Amino acid sequence: DGKKMGKSLGGAIWLNEDLLSPYDYWQFWRNTADDDVIRFLRLFTELPDARVAELAELKGQAINEAKEVLADEATRMLHGEEVLAPIKETAKQLFGAKGAAAADADNLPSVEVAPGDLAAGIPVVDLFVDLGFAKS
Repeated sequence: DGKKMGKSLGGAIWLNEDLLSPYDYWQFWRNTADDDVIRFLRLFTELPDARVAELAELKGQAINEAKEVLADEATRMLHGEEVLAPIKETAKQLFGAKGAAAADADNLPSVEVAPGDLAAGIPVVDLFVDLGFAKS
């Protein structure tokens, strides 16, 4: 889509879980542009060529299956199998019929705010910085 990808736009893809949660890592791959999915499956996974060829046949909305396979495989290689079930459940809850109201917040980025700061009022921009959504 022609957009720059890098840390200056909040798009850094860190391999360290302390800098980028496994959920955000999975989402990065899940949000791959349709035109890049098959190429990325070949470059960034260890899937057999036959499986990639099957996924290459998917068109339209069905390409989302290939995106999930890419996200699953890339995340499994970096963070292990055990992180996939909670990630997929959170994504299902967030983007399913019930939406964010049903999501398990344990798998989403969060920040703790001291009760005193909350009572005094804290600007939302400060929360964005604390969450890493903005630099300043």
